[in-house]
Amino acid sequence: MGAAAHLRLCQADYSNPVHVQALIELLDGYARDPAGGAEPLSDFAKTHLPDALRERPFLFSVLAFDDAQGALPVGLVNCVEGFSTFACKPLVNVHDVAVASSHRGQGIAERMLLLVEQLARDRGACKLTLEVLSGNAPATRLYQRLGFENYQLDPAMGYAQFMQKWLSIKP
Repeated sequence: MGAAAHLRLCQADYSNPVHVQALIELLDGYARDPAGGAEPLSDFAKTHLPDALRERPFLFSVLAFDDAQGALPVGLVNCVEGFSTFACKPLVNVHDVAVASSHRGQGIAERMLLLVEQLARDRGACKLTLEVLSGNAPATRLYQRLGFENYQLDPAMGYAQFMQKWLSIKP
């Protein structure tokens, strides 16, 4: 029986030390992965992230635990509520999706994203958004299977591109 049979999903409680520790461990593992930049989280992020998350009601996270392995944290999705001016409704951006390497390929990300979708609907969100690296084919296939598509308004204008500009030293 795979981990999915013993999987427990929940919305993270940023005041629960078990949830906070799981979030930090999973996010650090993701950051160390080539898909996350291949560098560990900074000590600053590890120290200050719990308080920063608690202070921002527009953030929420979903955690997955493998209860067959003593409530081992195995999955994380971090989300940021934004706002669609065109729809005049909230939207939810899926900011991080991480599954422990030991548990990949077992449907954990899909189950977490389905919970994220329900939480977004509960918030009255009109849509989910996310970014994915072009070289991450497994994630792209998952997102497409779940109904995500490239963002465009008018096909003649092409697809949206995700861009960034650092305003301070890269963390």
